[in-house]
Order: sequence, then structure tokens, then C-alpha cells
Amino acid sequence: MAVGISAANGYDAGEAMCPYRLVLEHVTSRWGVLVLIELLERSYRFSELRRAIGTVGRGVSEKMLTQTLQTLERDGLVHRDAKPVIPPRVDYSLTDLGREAAEQVRSLALWTNERMTDVERARAAYDEARGLGPRAS
Repeated sequence: MAVGISAANGYDAGEAMCPYRLVLEHVTSRWGVLVLIELLERSYRFSELRRAIGTVGRGVSEKMLTQTLQTLERDGLVHRDAKPVIPPRVDYSLTDLGREAAEQVRSLALWTNERMTDVERARAAYDEARGLGPRAS
């Protein structure tokens, strides 16, 4: 089956050529990682999720969080549950596939945290060997 992809339908031509790379980019993107890890704990409403992610570092804009959630939903990792009530209520949670991906991402995040001293030591040795002064990370 031939796949016709154009900028007009909003999808990158790279998706047809290397779908694995794109999913990896979605899962490991700056906001994708934080969304997946946060949703491992429980489901969130949009504003709750935005606040929770903001406690980890710099806050995420509504636009970026919306795009990230839509991308992860399209990939089958996030479930969007819109309840027909007034005011509208939308909850986000992980699918089984999303939970599996989030566990992997969380493992990598934990490893990074545990090994940061080694990384900093390696960076300092690299910079010193090349005659570079202290660098901002």
C-alpha cells in the first residue's frame, strides 16, 4: 500500500520513511518525557498536568502541552477522556502501550539522575583534555 504524505495533511514525510525514529522523538522529547512520567502516577486534567510538569523545571506552555498530548495520543500512548458535562472535563491517562513506554523513559531518567556525578566528571575530563575552561551545562 502506497502512503501519500504531504505538508497539507500535517504529517512529515519522514514518518513514512522512518516511523521508529519519529515515535522515539515523541517519547523522548522534552515535554514527552515529563508527560509520560507524570501520567505513570495517575490520570490528570489538563491544568493539573501542566502544573505538575511545571514543578519539574520551567513551565510548559498550553500550546506545547496540547501538541505533546495530541502527538502521544496519536501514537497510542495517551488516552484522552472527554466527559460530556458542564463545564467540560477532560482527563488524560496512559494506555497500556503508553505505560510500557513511560516505564522505559522513567528508567532512563532514574539512571541519568543516579549517574550524573559520573557524567559531570567525564565532561570535566573532556574539557580539561581539550584546554577548555569550565562550561555551563
